[in-house]
Amino acid sequence: MRRSFPLTYRIQSVRERNKYLSYVSLLLSTQDNTFHQKNEKTFTCSIKDTMKALYCQQNSAGEEIAFVFQERENLPVTRDNDVKIQVKACALSWTDIKLLSELKMKKEFLPVGREIAGVVLEVGSKVSFFQPDDEVVVHKPEKVPWVEAAGTIRDGLRAYTALHYLSHVSPGKTVLVMDGASPFGTIAIQLAQHRGAKVISTAYSLEDKQYLERLRPPVGTRQPLIARVIDVSNGKIDVAESCLEETGGLGVDIVLDAGVRLYSKEDESTLKPQLLPHKHDIITLLSVGGHWVTTEKNLQLDPPDSHCLFLKGATVSFLNDEVWNLSNVQQGKYLCILEDVMEKLSNSIFRPQLDEPVPLYEAKVSMEIVQKNQARKRQVIQF
Repeated sequence: MRRSFPLTYRIQSVRERNKYLSYVSLLLSTQDNTFHQKNEKTFTCSIKDTMKALYCQQNSAGEEIAFVFQERENLPVTRDNDVKIQVKACALSWTDIKLLSELKMKKEFLPVGREIAGVVLEVGSKVSFFQPDDEVVVHKPEKVPWVEAAGTIRDGLRAYTALHYLSHVSPGKTVLVMDGASPFGTIAIQLAQHRGAKVISTAYSLEDKQYLERLRPPVGTRQPLIARVIDVSNGKIDVAESCLEETGGLGVDIVLDAGVRLYSKEDESTLKPQLLPHKHDIITLLSVGGHWVTTEKNLQLDPPDSHCLFLKGATVSFLNDEVWNLSNVQQGKYLCILEDVMEKLSNSIFRPQLDEPVPLYEAKVSMEIVQKNQARKRQVIQF
């Protein structure tokens, strides 16, 4: 019987390794996934026998992205600084081909699927942090299911980064979470409410609105998690006006956006951008000393925008999913965040927004849905 294993990567410097970890996904595998312990000069995902993996393929700029399965044989064995993992679940996320190209890391075949949870099968002689039979994301609590662990990694990390490191959420603050029914929004709402914040959220459809209104804390009081759900699906509701009304004119302390419009509605060609707030609306609804955490990497602020932010003493931060892996200095914080996220998941502080798990042979179709931004729930492959 043939067994499937992940591929081997060899990166020649620590900086290269961290960037590679950040932007090139670990492979989808039905069996063993091996990687180097951090702080080594090289990073290796080791394999043996046969590996089957899903790859992203784009032959030329502007060409539509395709996802294909490939198999490899005769792969390296575990070495002194390797940890071999049997993958139990792997979440899928959108692949930023443009960013990979800017970082000179784009390849014809790019492996996808790095948000993994699994069991340590074997460790090299120089590895001390992990032991055989450890259940790992960092260290996975026993009562957390594999699918939930893998499906929480990215969104939990993003929500934690946005609320704790970029905006310093605390009791009594008001937090606006745009598109709260998304996987990221769902965790951000629960985490903000857990920290004692008042939460407002937007919904892109009636179904989203009903989902958000039903959200309750997993433990403790059964009061709604969200103070107000703003339905923007018909395009007639003014988000800034609604937030100012909810806060008595004081404005929102923290805004987590899901993208913003940079131009007028007439200049936007698709429906979803028209549902997003304009950047001026975000600035208007911010409180004095407020924090705007944005996912809009091409955000442009004109001098009047900057002047308004200056008068409010407000800040703008960019939520870059990969920031913790860009520098060795951040690695310790990154591991601490992952451990805290898993602990909160174990203690039912939040629950991820997951779709039904799918088998490996359906990974191609699922990844195509994710890449087109058509998945409203986190897609997880179960092995």
